[in-house]
Amino acid sequence: MKTTIDIPEKELKDAMKFTKAKTKRDAVVQALEDFNRRKRMADLIKYTGTFKSMSTMEEIDALDLARTKKIFGE
Repeated sequence: MKTTIDIPEKELKDAMKFTKAKTKRDAVVQALEDFNRRKRMADLIKYTGTFKSMSTMEEIDALDLARTKKIFGE
């Protein structure tokens, strides 16, 4: 899509430097892609919960034993 916008020269030069883009267009496209990716990731973060630390081997063995007893009626 062709669009005409007024971008501050310093911001565009910085974007070109940070993205290592050879053209102004490439710098703008990369900046937009990065912005969109960051927003999508921020949206996903709200769906994350807390994570309990990993179980010990003893806890895992106890769960396996309980499951085995339940399956085989022991």
